[in-house]
Amino acid sequence: MNDRYKGEQVLVFPQRLLAQLGHFNGSSPDINRYLPEIFARGNTRFHPRHEAEQDPSLKQIIPYVLFTYGDQIFSYVRGKKAGETRLVGNRSVGIGGHVNPVDGQLSLGLGDARDAEDDYATYLKAVQREIDEEVILDTPGPHATEIIGLINDDTNEVGQVHFGVIHRCRLDTPHVRKRESQITEAGFLPIAELAGPRRAELENWSQIAIDFLIS
Repeated sequence: MNDRYKGEQVLVFPQRLLAQLGHFNGSSPDINRYLPEIFARGNTRFHPRHEAEQDPSLKQIIPYVLFTYGDQIFSYVRGKKAGETRLVGNRSVGIGGHVNPVDGQLSLGLGDARDAEDDYATYLKAVQREIDEEVILDTPGPHATEIIGLINDDTNEVGQVHFGVIHRCRLDTPHVRKRESQITEAGFLPIAELAGPRRAELENWSQIAIDFLIS
C-alpha cells in the first residue's frame, strides 16, 4: 500500500467510547465529561495514520487552537501544501494537528503501561509543538491556552475520523505571523464577519468553532 503519510503514527481512541459517553455532533462545552475518559488508561494508543484516516471506528485527537484579540480571530486559508488535502482552499480559524510519538515517551501499540497523566502530558506537548511549527506570535506572553470545548463532526469523511479539542489563546495584540508554507491569506478578522457574510468560506470545524464562540 502506498503510504503517503510516510509511516506517521497518530494518537487515537475508539469511536465506541464516544458513543458510551454520549455521542454529539457539532460542539460540546462538557470537557470534564469526555476528556478524562478519553485519556484514561488503555483508551488511547498510537496507530498508523494511513489506516486511521480510513477507519471511522477510530477517532484521531486533534488540538484546535483559536487565537483571539478582542472581537477578532486569527484565520488563514489552507494552501496546496496542507497536510490534509481534503481541506485545501478552505479558510480556517484553528491551529493544530495530529499528536505523534515525538510528543512524548508513549510506546506504540496496545496493552502497554501508559497512564492518563502520560497521555495527557503528551497531548499538551503536541499543542505547543503545533503552535511553534505553524505560527509566530509577535505579541507579549505568556501565551497560555485554555480548553473551552470539543468538536465532533460526523457529517463528512474528514470529521468522521477526527475529534477536536478547542483551545483559546487570548492575545494582547493582533500580531500573529505564519511560519508554515501551507498557511496563506493569514490575518485577524472580526468574529462577527466570519459568523455572517463569510461563513461559507470556513471549513466545517471552523464554522462549528465560531458558532461555539458566539453562543
